[in-house]
Amino acid sequence: MIYIGLTGWGDHDNLYPPGLAAKDKLLEYAAHFPTVEVDSYFYAIQPRTNVEKWIRETPPSFQFIVKAYQGMTGHERGPIPYENKEEMFAAFLESVAPFQEAGKLAMVLFQFPPWFDCRREHVAYLRSVKARMGAVPVALEFRHQSWFSPRFYDKTLRFMEEEGWIHSICDEPQAGEGSVPTVLHPTDQEKTLIRLHGRNVHGWNKATAGENWRAVRYLYRYNERELSEWANHIKALMGKTAHIYVLFNNNSGGDAADNAKQLIDLLGIEYKGLAPRQLGLF
Repeated sequence: MIYIGLTGWGDHDNLYPPGLAAKDKLLEYAAHFPTVEVDSYFYAIQPRTNVEKWIRETPPSFQFIVKAYQGMTGHERGPIPYENKEEMFAAFLESVAPFQEAGKLAMVLFQFPPWFDCRREHVAYLRSVKARMGAVPVALEFRHQSWFSPRFYDKTLRFMEEEGWIHSICDEPQAGEGSVPTVLHPTDQEKTLIRLHGRNVHGWNKATAGENWRAVRYLYRYNERELSEWANHIKALMGKTAHIYVLFNNNSGGDAADNAKQLIDLLGIEYKGLAPRQLGLF
């Protein structure tokens, strides 16, 4: 099955009726898409009350992709608000347990920062992460080009296969060491993740600091030719992996939802079991 959705449900005004409260947006989102990335976990491990609410508000077949907390991926520059890594991972696993119990946890996404390059100690850390996560499905996304350099390309993919990592295949600007190429190679027969970040090369390079970096970096709208190419890639990947999850992360200009719906149309998908859509006055 192909699941197409967005990274988060809060920033897509064209999906929602005017005046819809933020607390009601997930329910309406689930009327459009069968999956979503919960990126709020990156900033803080969420309380179980939030998770239980999100589970209640989505249909039985809805799938959540949870983004790993920044302290687990090395993004957080200061001290983590936990005594040690063991406590941090335990808190995370306790938080996502309701997703698992409800059958709604597609995977946990570990997206590592641009400075997480291919070296021995980083490989060792990946092994420790995989061990700590146990049986939870985990996806791996790199942001440093060295992992797919000619020297390490085959070794990286083989490592992911042997260690049980789901490959998070990226579409992003090719902007030097801090970006990775699109590698159309599933590493798990059950699940593959695709994240479409846009192709704003200028924004990717320039947006490294300041309050508006995210708005600049992900400002991009895929055209029909680019989406058609991805439709063909996805069809080819379906012969190698049972379930493909596609997330649009080009949120800055309100393009992600429109692009996701275009891709759904190009693939001829008609989702069943979505939430009922709210009715407006007209």
